[in-house]
Amino acid sequence: MKLVVGLGNPGAAYAGSPHNAGFEVVEALARRARAGFRESGRFRAALAKGELAGEPVVLMKPLTFMNASGEAVGAWLRWHRMTETDLVVLLDDVDLEPGRLRIRARGGSGGHKGLASVIQHTGSDGFVRVRLGVGRGDGEREDVIAHVLRPLTGAQRETAAAMVAEAADAVEMILRQGVDRAMNRYNTVAGADEKTESKKQECGH
Repeated sequence: MKLVVGLGNPGAAYAGSPHNAGFEVVEALARRARAGFRESGRFRAALAKGELAGEPVVLMKPLTFMNASGEAVGAWLRWHRMTETDLVVLLDDVDLEPGRLRIRARGGSGGHKGLASVIQHTGSDGFVRVRLGVGRGDGEREDVIAHVLRPLTGAQRETAAAMVAEAADAVEMILRQGVDRAMNRYNTVAGADEKTESKKQECGH
């Protein structure tokens, strides 16, 4: 069994915002698996169980708010005696242009507090993560925090919807064929990922 986690914030105020891109992907996967979400008080998460790519999966939306996402993830893994190798995490990334995906088999948080929480509460960075490009909005004209928390509209919404569908495809490929095949397929811009990682390291992230 695999645990596929989308990071985001609960509540209608955050629906459709870039910061909730992870939620949107696991919701798309739940529709494909014909599985419905139910809230769990024990794990403080919305959970859906089904099958994807011939693999039994649990889809999770932590309800702890973004910066404490790892509490729900760590609790689930410990209770079910699963390890980080059973985990796939989806999260937004402001350093990727809107619509782009980047898949990694392991690594640091890159400054993303939700991912940092998952690393903290699982005790490992050795899990697959799919970063979802949401960009920085209007750059200097718009605060990045305001950008990721504000619902998208118009062309931005269309770009995000296409990315969500592609990310759902990527997760199914990870489950069916492994992370290496998925990275080769979806990390499409040569050299861009390495430049982004170098930039984050230079900035101290």
